[in-house]
Amino acid sequence: MCRFVAYLGEPIIVEDIIVKPTNSLIHQSYDAEESLMTVNGDGFGLGWYNSQVRKEPGLFTSVLPAWNDKNLLSNASIIKTNCFLAHIRAATTGGVSIENCHPFKYDEYLMMHNGSIQDFEKIKLKLVSLLDEEAFLWIKGQNDTQYILALFMTNFREMGIVKPASHQELVDCFNKTYLDIEKLKLAKGIVSISNYNIVLTNGERMIATRYCTDPEKDNRSLYFAEKISCSIDSHDKELKLDDVVSQERSAALISSEMLTEDEHFWKEIPMNHMVVIDSDMDVTLHKLAEVKNYA
Repeated sequence: MCRFVAYLGEPIIVEDIIVKPTNSLIHQSYDAEESLMTVNGDGFGLGWYNSQVRKEPGLFTSVLPAWNDKNLLSNASIIKTNCFLAHIRAATTGGVSIENCHPFKYDEYLMMHNGSIQDFEKIKLKLVSLLDEEAFLWIKGQNDTQYILALFMTNFREMGIVKPASHQELVDCFNKTYLDIEKLKLAKGIVSISNYNIVLTNGERMIATRYCTDPEKDNRSLYFAEKISCSIDSHDKELKLDDVVSQERSAALISSEMLTEDEHFWKEIPMNHMVVIDSDMDVTLHKLAEVKNYA
């Protein structure tokens, strides 16, 4: 059961978010607090943006556990960015390899995933048949997340969506993607659970879905904190969150677990909803379709 954190806002040192909080992502890699699987040591990934250089993000991945990788800790202390995705992995589908480490880069987009399509191998061939050539050739690894992103991008093009997509177009595209997968499972008589705690960003806007086909059996945590200012306490060197009025200083976080003890900053994303954080830090919630209604 993977863990992740995403940041969008005023440029910040990556270390301030993934290392210094009380319940940092590094801490979650060996002692996750809101997961049945407490150790997430099958690799990590960091993707970040620097729009002054290019629109496509940088990407750093490794199969080492996050708590024991000096390159990660060193680079996180010097990378400053307005948007990044960081992920620690507990492998489910796909082996422990660089090609299977999140986040995944598709043109200017980054995507990461906590969850899985159970019995994925039984529908993998049929899912490939739904992909356009561009999306199929993009896939380099074996895990289900890459196929989800490839299908989302295929649907994005086939639905005629023009960038920047509207909120409703994004809702429709995620709905179609999740429904396509569940139709493939239904055709095979597969009734196992699919979980889609997913973050997608282009460096300017961030989207997250918290979705499960059977939320009563698997309800994975996902939080967001909006219109906040992030700072490091000079005494204990930990992350502090503050409410702000100025849009210029505001930021937003999406995280599998609350990173700090000041719980009033954190809001749980409702199950089977999508949250959109725009470049001005406006946050909107959108209900996603219940797949079981189509079965």
